[in-house]
Amino acid sequence: MVGTMAIQLPFIRASRMTRTASHLVSGPRTDDEVLLDAPDARLSPALVAAARDDHGPAAGLLRATRAAAEWERRDRYVTRLAAFARSRPDWLDAWLATAPQDPDALLLGAQLAVDRAWQSPARAEALREVSPLITAAARADHGDPVPWRLALDHARGAQAGHSYFEELWVAAVRRAPHHYGCHESALRYLAASWHGSHQECFDFADRAAQDAPADALVQALPLRAAFGYLTDDCGPELPRERLDAAADRAIALSLRLPASDPWPARMRNLLVFVLVRLERWPDAQEQLRLNGPYATSFPWDQVSDDPLGHFLRVRDDIRAGAAGRPSGHPRSERGGRARSRDH
Repeated sequence: MVGTMAIQLPFIRASRMTRTASHLVSGPRTDDEVLLDAPDARLSPALVAAARDDHGPAAGLLRATRAAAEWERRDRYVTRLAAFARSRPDWLDAWLATAPQDPDALLLGAQLAVDRAWQSPARAEALREVSPLITAAARADHGDPVPWRLALDHARGAQAGHSYFEELWVAAVRRAPHHYGCHESALRYLAASWHGSHQECFDFADRAAQDAPADALVQALPLRAAFGYLTDDCGPELPRERLDAAADRAIALSLRLPASDPWPARMRNLLVFVLVRLERWPDAQEQLRLNGPYATSFPWDQVSDDPLGHFLRVRDDIRAGAAGRPSGHPRSERGGRARSRDH
């Protein structure tokens, strides 16, 4: 069944609000301010309003992404809004109470429920209990792939079998063949199912990227596979050329995306991580320049309990490496090699 799945596939720690560090040493940029998990200009007003228990801007934002089929942004916004609702749920509760059939409210409620269940000691059982919420979100808008990304995440956490996961996958890519969120979820399922079989994960990621438009976020899927390999000490060694190719593909994507913008910051932070591991210091320095002041918790929270501080130390390493004085790598601060968290 594993082999069959490989052929048939053709193709979350919650984020925190913006945090500013004004004490930073000088780095590749001239400014001394770094923003952690900064929302973009569209998400920021929704978060501010939610803090005042006003769900209106969030509802308008998600409605607009659904109407315009902006699935990548919709997925990101749902994840961020659900992360905020974990500690401040009143605005979402009010939204669901006033509009219980709203597709956007249902999706957000399902994401929040899955996030909470994922942290439960009885994860598999807790996830089974929230399954009806995902079904309701998927039925509320049949064209939306984001509930199916959530269903794929749910299936991974519930340790669903390959046949069931394949059914979800087919439904997901029917709605959006190149949606990054669904592909990333599938990649993580493969990694969990075939622990140590990084060759298969790379094959899946490369096929997805080759089939996608040049400016699609799924072009960064091989980079995600490279990260999985570099933070896992299982499985046979992969050729260095394959890791470099994944990084090169992500660099090409980065050049197509706006510079100094929070939207591509997560991908660029991941790219910096991989480039440093590969000791490609000039390329890492260039990505820092394109990234601007935006640090993201992922991937640094996978190797440190202080992702912002770790990012800043890596910035210093990049400066030293680009000058011919490499001072270190983004290794885990928890002992041993870094390992990816599972949600």
